[in-house]
Amino acid sequence: MKKIFLVFALLVLCNARINAQAGVCGQFHKKYCVLDGGKRGEKWQYNAQSKSGLFSQGMVSKLRCVIYKGMDYKITVCCETVLGDKVSYKIYDARTNELLFDNSSAEDTQIFEFQSISTRQLIIEVVVPQGATEQEAHKAQDAACVGLLIEHKVTDRQGFSQY
Repeated sequence: MKKIFLVFALLVLCNARINAQAGVCGQFHKKYCVLDGGKRGEKWQYNAQSKSGLFSQGMVSKLRCVIYKGMDYKITVCCETVLGDKVSYKIYDARTNELLFDNSSAEDTQIFEFQSISTRQLIIEVVVPQGATEQEAHKAQDAACVGLLIEHKVTDRQGFSQY
């Protein structure tokens, strides 16, 4: 009986540790990135490729995602206030490595909307520069949560849709 209890206790402790590590920033993008209803009543849908993570100063992280033809996409990057607005991101075509968007050349916007004319893979690169964090009470100065929220919707028909 003692052995069963010991094994059970070890499993509970291991599971708690794994959940604590994953839970630091696990759902940050769902809580802090703005889920938007869109303009004119358009309904954006949550995309399961969205992610959150704990970033340290100077860290670069990449996420590969698939976008589909005939869909509109909205990518939102949000971060804890200790990072301020210094988080930058770039979007590349995964096949050609062509730079498609760089928020640093777009006034550091945290939201990017686009229409997909073909199905393809993208690489989203998020960068937290060295020295980006600021002093804030009860927060670590060397790391913070960053969220990458991806939303999608079917592209609206444009022009003459019927004759």
